[in-house]
Amino acid sequence: MRNRIKVLVVDDSAVVRQTLQKILDTDPQIDVIATASDPYAAANKIKQQVPDVITLDIEMPRMDGITFLKKIMTQHPIPVVVCSSLTVKGSETLLKAMEYGAVEIIEKPRISTKQFIEESRILICDAVKAASVAKIYKISERPLTVSPKLTADAILSRPRSMAMIQTTEKVIAVGASTGGTEALRVFLEALPEDAPAIVIVQHMPEKFTRAFANRLDSLCRVTVKEAADNDTLLRGQVLIAPGNRHTLIKRSGARYYVEVKKGPLVSRHRPSVDVLFRSAARYAGKNAIGVIMTGMGDDGAKGMLEMKESGSFNIAQDEYTSIVFGMPAEAIKKGCVDKILPLNQIAHEIISICSNHQGVPSSSM
Repeated sequence: MRNRIKVLVVDDSAVVRQTLQKILDTDPQIDVIATASDPYAAANKIKQQVPDVITLDIEMPRMDGITFLKKIMTQHPIPVVVCSSLTVKGSETLLKAMEYGAVEIIEKPRISTKQFIEESRILICDAVKAASVAKIYKISERPLTVSPKLTADAILSRPRSMAMIQTTEKVIAVGASTGGTEALRVFLEALPEDAPAIVIVQHMPEKFTRAFANRLDSLCRVTVKEAADNDTLLRGQVLIAPGNRHTLIKRSGARYYVEVKKGPLVSRHRPSVDVLFRSAARYAGKNAIGVIMTGMGDDGAKGMLEMKESGSFNIAQDEYTSIVFGMPAEAIKKGCVDKILPLNQIAHEIISICSNHQGVPSSSM
């Protein structure tokens, strides 16, 4: 049996520390070994016992979380899950946390409905588990190219038929989780400005996805924006699913667009890759290309199988360049992946497929 994941909780609020410890203690795979009210106290705790994962607040007295995170990742890297009260204003700071090596970002638990508390418990425990198996690098060494589960039925029922009217316009559906923020940057920066329309689900909280999209937009030749309900899919444009909302690809005549909607956690996530992929299978079929990237768990595997059954061409990021190989590995196990590629080759493969007027190339591994 695998040893329990040792967690250090760092937050200046006693209430938050107690709440996080209570939540994490509900999972038999997790052991909160200590809590600390600020980075100085945390450093002393680490000297006594090195944790497998640290949950870290950003706004703290004496030393802010970003400074502490940078010290950790430049000296003795430990997987860090940033736990923050998310605001639009603070989202840029959280992006900086990801750049400095934070593995996951989660929203601080708060008193609310029973459903919200249970969803928070699932997301927080899953984030810690993902961080515990993530590949961690010193900042200077980080490679630049690198509860019951609901199914997609909860959001979109299986279609009676996969048939669609003929069209040659390609639609790219991408799913990513742990390590995905950096992977998506590498992928999107490699695309030309007239790349095919792309819809992305990256597991992250609400109020963070817009800042993430804006950052990518400033770096890439393609236009990147947070998806809004009824946005049309356009060449040269990338839509990022908003946090805490499912995003589906829909079609009306020759027009592809997105539907952004509320709903329960699917495959333990909202937005869910399975939901996006099922919608791509249903409304785009053989005109879709599926891409599954680094991430913990199996969200996207079932949806990618449905995409394959509808005629799509599917790509998985390889193990070497994945921070966590969970999601790609699960899709590969289902036999629905046509190519397994290093991160820096995925964009080129997509452009090659889309420029092939003979249709989707035959499967190869």
